[in-house]
Amino acid sequence: MALTIGVPKETADGERRVALVPEVVRKLARAGFEIVVEAGAGEAAYFPDNAFREDGARIGTDSEALGADIVLKVAPPSESEIGKMVSGGVFLGMLDPLGRPALAQALANRSVTALSMELVPRISRAQKMDALSAMSSVAGYVAALQAAAELPRFFPLLTTAAGTVKPANALVLGAGVAGLQAIATARRLGARVSAYDIRDAAQEEVRSLGAKFVELTFETQEDADTGGYAKALTEEKAAQQTALLVPHIGAADVVISTALVPGRPAPILIADEALQAMKPGSVVIDLAAPGGGNCAATRPGETVLYGHGVRIFGPLDLPSRAPIDASAMYARTLLAVLTEFSDGETFRADFEDDIFQGMCVAEGGQVVHERVRALLET
Repeated sequence: MALTIGVPKETADGERRVALVPEVVRKLARAGFEIVVEAGAGEAAYFPDNAFREDGARIGTDSEALGADIVLKVAPPSESEIGKMVSGGVFLGMLDPLGRPALAQALANRSVTALSMELVPRISRAQKMDALSAMSSVAGYVAALQAAAELPRFFPLLTTAAGTVKPANALVLGAGVAGLQAIATARRLGARVSAYDIRDAAQEEVRSLGAKFVELTFETQEDADTGGYAKALTEEKAAQQTALLVPHIGAADVVISTALVPGRPAPILIADEALQAMKPGSVVIDLAAPGGGNCAATRPGETVLYGHGVRIFGPLDLPSRAPIDASAMYARTLLAVLTEFSDGETFRADFEDDIFQGMCVAEGGQVVHERVRALLET
């Protein structure tokens, strides 16, 4: 008997993406799955119901989508959505398990096998499943566009009859996937770009994109964990880093900050002293706002006007601002996971597999991920 896949409409504020797009629905239908998409689920991403029908999905209600054997979502499910899932079913999507461990417990209480897309291990075999990297790439691109749109001056060098306009100075803090995409996009827009990252390995990538790498003279030991993420600094080293960044931030017209450490509040890189050093009209786009922000003045989800005319943006929904491509990219990562662990008729909970073990937060009525379980016990 074919497994059913349910795609409910996203209900989180500002969320415009959809978990599957018609092209991926077609591939899943050919693999033997039955797909039910809630009516209107793709409208905000410009995928009408008819497009899903034409590629093999059935259009249904939210209860039908959430009651499928496998439920796919973008944003973490609400308590009411979890209550509509079937016991013994599977949830696959974003869960924010280190920030909202109670959701993992709620899914376990419902006897749902829950796989978190944020926990896909950073190994070569799992690259095609890496939703975080895919969405970070979208966020970095959109952040640079937002910065260019909000800055009250040009990004590129322009020579006109009225004289020459110098290019804007853009500084990117954090050279992971989002930061590198922000660097590349700001460069394409004509800005003079520099970037900073605590990881020595980032220098070559930054320079390969034509940006200047900012080197700070303070010692660090292990600057990246085994998954390739930056590690948190000691309090003393963090203070040194923030102080040393002040003149670089003060010289920038635009700062795009992207530094996040999984399971921890975002590190403060932009102190009040740095904001005071910035010119009136300068712009900060804080991609770390979901983790509290890299800027001391960031308010997640809001725009802050700081003192002498510096604006700090704390966006929470950047991938949703490019919903067509963001949805397609996300859907492909879900397809890769489904292809790995199911065949259209059965879903395999394979704890011998490094990817499954890394992603799985709940199974058999229990929270099984060690870090999530530890958070619930504190």
